[in-house]
Order: sequence, then structure tokens, then C-alpha cells
Amino acid sequence: MRFDNKVAIVTGGTSGIGLATAQLLSQEGARVVLMARNKPRGQAAVEQITAAGGLAVFFPGDVSVAVDCRRCVTVAIETYGRLDILFNNAGVIYVNRNLVETSEEEWDDTLGSNLKSIFLMSKHAIPSIAETGGGAIVNNASIFGLVGGSGVAAYCAAKGGVVTLTKAMALDHAAQNIRVNCICPGSVDTPLLENEMKELGGAESQLPKFASRHPMNRIASPQEIARAVAYLASDEASFVTGIALPVDGGALPGELNPISNRDRHAPNLKTQSVRHHRLRVP
Repeated sequence: MRFDNKVAIVTGGTSGIGLATAQLLSQEGARVVLMARNKPRGQAAVEQITAAGGLAVFFPGDVSVAVDCRRCVTVAIETYGRLDILFNNAGVIYVNRNLVETSEEEWDDTLGSNLKSIFLMSKHAIPSIAETGGGAIVNNASIFGLVGGSGVAAYCAAKGGVVTLTKAMALDHAAQNIRVNCICPGSVDTPLLENEMKELGGAESQLPKFASRHPMNRIASPQEIARAVAYLASDEASFVTGIALPVDGGALPGELNPISNRDRHAPNLKTQSVRHHRLRVP
């Protein structure tokens, strides 16, 4: 199996893309540490993985807090003796506000959860990964980090930062045999998207709109994104570092670009009734 004897930390690992990735890594031999804030979901996620024959532990912590990030890495080393893979997945999004409408608190929370978290987790994980002879870091960016979008200014700033931070890390740590890449998903069937659609009027009306932004005319499953993460974390990608990999059903090159004003089917976040709603990857 691709991840025999490997140890991975997955942040935001209790649902959606994070849980799907943790499950896949475990199925292929990895021992997994899940980091998130919600203890009941964390315990449930561990039970799912162990029931399938895998090895996993849960660490309750906030990825924007330095001491929690340091302790999570320590737990991985104390529990499994090494660290090989880090998937920086946790994040938040505030929808339906432009830069002027974004509060300083919302800006700080968005940058802290989506960008500072990668700095903190990677800062503490890299020395341990280097001690094993190298490994892989995968960051969860977004197509919003490649081309931007309306109504989510802080999120775009954070995810754009993830993309360029990924490239800088790849250059800085290549000599340590640590590869650093990021994925840039389009719309994915996760609790985060479900909550967003609910706030915009409900899945019945919104799901066709979200699907129509992708030339494949559907949204992704978490498992499809997890397979991209697993590829970048595996030795199959041994000569791949510093890339931002779109996993978006053709949305970026397609005519129905989800960020483009040409997409007349996309909801206008500026005119929706919902205001100032915060969504978090658990």
C-alpha cells in the first residue's frame, strides 16, 4: 500500500474533505492524527477509521493557535514515533460581503484559520518530517485562490496566500526532501457547502446553480478531492513539488467559470438576503 509505515496529520479532519482524506490514507496503510475543535465529531471520525481496520487518534485543537499546533505534532510523534505527511485542510469562509463589508475580526479569523494555520502547522511539522528523511505537505487552497471571486474578499486573500506560500515552502524545503503542493478544489459536497447553500436559499434551488458552474455539470465528492491529496502525498508524485492543482471539473478553463461574471447562472452573493454568515471547516 502507498502509505505503509507512514504517519499523517490531517487538520479539519472530522468531516468533508479532511475526513475523506484521513479515511483514504488509513485504508492505504497510514496511521493518522486528526486535528479539529469538535470533540464529538473527532471521536466519531476515529471510530469510523478504526472500525475499518485503521489506526487513528484525535487531537482537539485550534489551527490558528501556536501551542495547539505544536502539541498536535508532539502527539503524532509520541503516539506513532514519526511524521511523514501533513494535510493542511482546516479553514473558514465568510460569505456575502466585499472588502468594505468585512470586519477586522472576520478578516483576522479568515486569515488565521486558512493561512496562518498553514504557517503554524508546517513550522512545527517540518523539523519532524525532515528527521524521517523527508515527506509531503499538501495545503488546501481553492480555485478562489487562483482567480478570485466576488463576495468573499478575505477568503480569496487567504487562499491566494496559500498558493504562493506553497510555492515558497516547496523551494525552501526541497533540499530536505520535503515536497509541498496544494490543491485548488471547485465546489465540493461537504457540510461547508451545504451550509452555504442553505444560507443562499436551500440546496434544492442552489445545487443546480453550483453544478452549472462546472463544465462537468456537477459538484465533486469529498472522495474525489481526497484522491488528489493522496496522489500529491504519495511517492507517485515524487518529482512533483510547488504546484497548485485544480480539482474543479473544468471550471477554470471552462466557459462557465464559477468566478467569472460571464456565468449568468451563478447567484450574486452581493444581492442575497443572507448577510455576514461565517462557515467553518470543522
